[in-house]
Amino acid sequence: MGILVNAHKISKTFGLRPLFREIAFGIDEGDKIGLIGPNGAGKSTLLKILANLTLPDTGSITYSRGVRIAYLHQVPKFTENATILSSLLEGTTESHLEDWELDQRAFEIISKLELEKSGLSGEMAIAKLSGGQKKKVALGRELMKEPHLLLLDEPTNHLDIESIMWLENFLTNQRFASLTITHDRLFLQRVAKKIFELDQRNPTGLLSVNGDYSTYLDIKDASMTAQESREEKLKNTMRRENEWLKRGAKARSTKQTARIERADDLKNEIIEIEQLNRKRILSLNFETSQKNPKKLLEFKNVSKSFGGRNLFSNLNLLLAPKTRLGIIGENGAGKSTLLKMILGNLQPDSGQIIKADNLKIVYFEQGRELLDPNLSVEKTLNPDSDHVILRGSKIHIRGYLARFLFRDEQIGMPVGKLSGGEQARLMMAKLMLQDANLLILDEPTNDLDLETLNVLEENLKSFEGAIILVTHDRYFLDQVSTQIMSFPPLALNLKERLLQFFIGIIQWEEWFLKEQALVNSSGPNTSEILKSNTPMEKKRKLSFKEQKEFDSIEATIAKTESALAQLADESTKPNIISNTAKLLEITGKMAKLEQEIARLYNRWSELTS
Repeated sequence: MGILVNAHKISKTFGLRPLFREIAFGIDEGDKIGLIGPNGAGKSTLLKILANLTLPDTGSITYSRGVRIAYLHQVPKFTENATILSSLLEGTTESHLEDWELDQRAFEIISKLELEKSGLSGEMAIAKLSGGQKKKVALGRELMKEPHLLLLDEPTNHLDIESIMWLENFLTNQRFASLTITHDRLFLQRVAKKIFELDQRNPTGLLSVNGDYSTYLDIKDASMTAQESREEKLKNTMRRENEWLKRGAKARSTKQTARIERADDLKNEIIEIEQLNRKRILSLNFETSQKNPKKLLEFKNVSKSFGGRNLFSNLNLLLAPKTRLGIIGENGAGKSTLLKMILGNLQPDSGQIIKADNLKIVYFEQGRELLDPNLSVEKTLNPDSDHVILRGSKIHIRGYLARFLFRDEQIGMPVGKLSGGEQARLMMAKLMLQDANLLILDEPTNDLDLETLNVLEENLKSFEGAIILVTHDRYFLDQVSTQIMSFPPLALNLKERLLQFFIGIIQWEEWFLKEQALVNSSGPNTSEILKSNTPMEKKRKLSFKEQKEFDSIEATIAKTESALAQLADESTKPNIISNTAKLLEITGKMAKLEQEIARLYNRWSELTS
C-alpha cells in the first residue's frame, strides 16, 4: 500500500490561539512513529484530524485507497453494562461478515491481548475491570477494525509498568503502522522508529526524524545549535548594517537603497529566528525544611493485609535526607495502601512506623483531588489574596504562575478547563508553597511534556529532603531514584510477600522477567516460591560484628554512590569521551562500583531482615 496518509500544509487554531501552521508529513505502511511536543502544541488535535474526527482549518489530508484507521483515545469510553465481548464487537466495521466470524475474530483478539491469562472471559462486565484491563479491551476494540494505521493518545497513562512493557512488546511485533503520542522516553526508545516533534519553534512547525528517540535527541541538539549560531551571525550582520546607517549614508544610489531594505529584512529575520530559539523557562523548586533530622521515617517489620489478601510482610525501611525511593508494583499490589500508611491514614497490622517529630510531608496525588475544577487558577493558589508567600517573600500570583508557564488569560480560568499537563503544573505550583522534608509523588509525570519532565527531574535531584516516587515512567524513575522497591507479582499468590530492592530499572526488569517466567510456567512449585520469599531462619539479634557492620553500611552505600556519581560526571567530559582508553577505564570502574552497590544493598536487606 506504500504511503497510507499524506498531510499537506495543514493548519489548526484553537479559539484565538494557533496550534500549528502549514505542517506537512507522510505516514508509510509499517511506520512506528512517536509524536512528541510541548503541552498545548496540538498533538491530540492532530490525531483527531488524522482519524477524521475533526477537520483542519486549511490544508488537506490524502488517504491511500481502502486504508483503515483506528484511534485509541487517552480515556476510553464504554457503553453502559458492556462486557468484554460486546465492547470488542462495537469495533467491527465489516457488515458482510457472519456473526460467528465476528465472534471468532473477537476471541482471537482476547487471546492476543492475553486477557485470558488474567482470568478474564468475554462475558465479564467492563465495570469490573481495572484501568489497565479496560485499556487493553479498548485497544482490542480498535484491532477489530484490522487497521493499517493505529493512532494512540498517551496509551501508557494510568497503566502499571508491567502493562506498559506488554504494550511495548505488542506494538513492536505488529505489522500495522502506529502513531503514538507519549512522553515515556523508554517507550519511545523501544517502540518508535521515527519521531515527529510538533512545536511552533521548529522552522517548519514539525520536525521529522528517521530513527529512535536517542537519534532524535542528537539531531535536535545539532538543529538547535545551528539555529542559535545563525541567530548570532544575523545579529552580528545587523550590528554592522546599523553602524553603516548611523554614519549617515544616504540612499543616493540603487545599491545603497537595496542595502537599507536588506537591513529591514534582517530585522524581520532576526525576530523570526528569536521566536524559534525562544526557550520556555519553567521554574520549579520545592520548599525544604531548614533542619532535617537524620531519620525521617522508619518501618520496622511492618505487615499489611487488605480484604483478606496479604500485601506485604516484614517490611524494614529507613528514609533519611536525600533518600530517593522509587516504588514499583502492579495496579492493586498495595502501593496506594503503603502511601496511606506513611500519611497516617491507615495503620499496619503488625510492626512499627516511626516518624520524626518535625516530619513535614507534601503529597502529590495522581487523581488531583486537591484541585477544585470550578475554582479559578488564581483562587486555587490563594482564595483570599492576589499574593502568595514563597520562602518568606510576598509574590504576586500572576508573577508566580508565570514561572509555571501560565499565560495571563489563564489566571481567571476555571481549573476544569485546563489541560492535564496544565493541571499538573498548577498542582506543583500549589505544593511548592508548602514546607516539606518528605515528598510523596504519586504519578507526577502524567500529562507532562518532555521539557517539564527534564526540569522536574533536576529539581528533585537537588531536593534536600527524602522522596518517595510512584510512577510508570521508567526513565524518570531511574533518573530520580537511587533505590527501587518492588512488590512481587500478584499472580504468584504468595502467603508471605517480601518487597524486593534494586539499584536501577534494568536490574528490576531482569528480576521481573524471571518472575513472569515463573508465573507463566505450567505449574509453579509453590514450595520453592515460598522458600525464596520466606526468611531462612527465625529472626535473631545481630552479633556485635554484624551490628557494627549495620551501623556503618548506610554511610558506606552513600560514599560508594557518591564515587559512582563522580565517575559518571567525569565520563561525560569532552576530553574523556575523545580518549577511548580513558573512557574504557572509567566505565570499568563504574561497573565495579555498581556491582558493589548492589552487594551492599543486598547485605543491608539481609541485616535489616
